[in-house]
Amino acid sequence: MGQLPDRHRPNHAIHPVTHRPTLVFLTVCTRDPKRLLDNPTAHDAIVRAWTSAAAWRVGRYVIMPDHVHLFVTPGTPQLPLINWLKFWKRGLSTVLGANSWQDDYWDYTLRSNDSYADKWDYVRRNPERAGWVARAEDWPYQGVLNDLQW
Repeated sequence: MGQLPDRHRPNHAIHPVTHRPTLVFLTVCTRDPKRLLDNPTAHDAIVRAWTSAAAWRVGRYVIMPDHVHLFVTPGTPQLPLINWLKFWKRGLSTVLGANSWQDDYWDYTLRSNDSYADKWDYVRRNPERAGWVARAEDWPYQGVLNDLQW
């Protein structure tokens, strides 16, 4: 078996998982590595944008200073993920400034052998590992919008 090629760009292929809901782990980054997102105004605006767009439902999330990690599942009506991302990123341009987001994003469809709890534990500890807080639970820019079953 040959070696897999290095991936420098995500392939954005969402593959539904048999006998389980589709659950996608996303990372969306700002255009420049600036502290744009770790404040109450940005946090509230991001949550409002996500809840106003029912095409994808957001479960757990962590908003870091220059990127966001979130878990999503298709909603109704189901829209291609890229369209949903463009919708809420565009809606945030008045709060964060035009062109605040990178055009691309990273996505990973959880598979049957993946542990949602393990992935969440890793994500929620990002602020602690970065030195922003002493304990992950002290980071104010995280939460759960919907209970996504896995």
